[in-house]
Amino acid sequence: MNSNVATAPFSRAVVSAMRKLYPEKLADKSWDNTGLLLEAPFDPLRRQMNSVLLTIDLTTAVVDEAIERDDSVIVAYHPIIFRGLKSLTLENSQQRSLLRLAAKGISVYSPHSAIDAAPGGLGDWLADIVTGTPVNAPEPQDEEQQDTDAEVKPTPLIEEEDPFVDRRPVYLLQHHPSQRKISKPADLKLDSTKHTRTAIKPSNISDIPGAGLGRIIRFEKPQKLSAIIERIARGVGNPKGFPIAIPQGRNIGDIKIQSVALCAGSGGSLFEGLDDVDLLFTGELTHHEALAAIERGQCVVTLFHSNSERGFLHNILKAQLLEKVKEEWQNIRKEELSKDGVSEELLEALEDEFVSVEVSEKDRDPYGLVIAKAEI
Repeated sequence: MNSNVATAPFSRAVVSAMRKLYPEKLADKSWDNTGLLLEAPFDPLRRQMNSVLLTIDLTTAVVDEAIERDDSVIVAYHPIIFRGLKSLTLENSQQRSLLRLAAKGISVYSPHSAIDAAPGGLGDWLADIVTGTPVNAPEPQDEEQQDTDAEVKPTPLIEEEDPFVDRRPVYLLQHHPSQRKISKPADLKLDSTKHTRTAIKPSNISDIPGAGLGRIIRFEKPQKLSAIIERIARGVGNPKGFPIAIPQGRNIGDIKIQSVALCAGSGGSLFEGLDDVDLLFTGELTHHEALAAIERGQCVVTLFHSNSERGFLHNILKAQLLEKVKEEWQNIRKEELSKDGVSEELLEALEDEFVSVEVSEKDRDPYGLVIAKAEI
């Protein structure tokens, strides 16, 4: 092995920061694949910016974005490598993405269920939204950003000039923006509701109390379902709509909720056997899981899988990681600069104090909402 092959020092700082924020031992390794999934060697001839790109899914569009931005590391919440690979070829889109990133010197780290299980992580972020006590309100937008977010550019499914199309309302496809911000932080500062919360599946890591997958919230006083729906909508950036299921014969305005089970992503397996809660809140449930829930008298709120996760990147992880990476980068720079015989190429990298963490503008859930133009 060539002793000169090593990870880029800035990449080491990012990986160290993520591991300290969300320890890998919290991940459920029985099914998950977390950690450093692609380790690009340090090459001074192709040294990237000291920047990190946050995304939920590492799609081709996000890879293009990272390469164009000259990022050093992508932190992809969902692991792009989930099962064993028998080859790396250009025929498979995911493998092609990995090869392109490696060629550009960009590493990939995936935290996934470590973030889900961590105290103050994704589960608690959703719980804070439901209870009206967010752990962190996003910073106010500037006017330019507000205008950008307000202008949603839908994709027409039917061209109006097509002579063979009936002159019915044109339907437009709208995706929840990848960087949806809350224009008024006060929108999230609702009255905090007294409650208890516990993990659905507690972690066995004794030195991290409160860790575990999912959360069960039990309110001291019943909450109106309509109020919880409003909190959820505001907390995830006011999407155009999201699926809700309630028992037949009931009205949203009349339903009160005493308890909620929640988790990001797909909650079906985690919710199994939770018959004593009033509301199931997650990214997605199957048809039969939702049907069984309302037959038991429960309500269901889903957001589409990754829309239950993406807001965490902007509202929580971006600021957390920026602060921690700055700290780790200073430590690594100090350590490396104290060594004898530092090469000119490495010295140039270590003298760069710049650090940036951004959320992908291209990342989005595959599903959007088709809305009649007349209703917009």
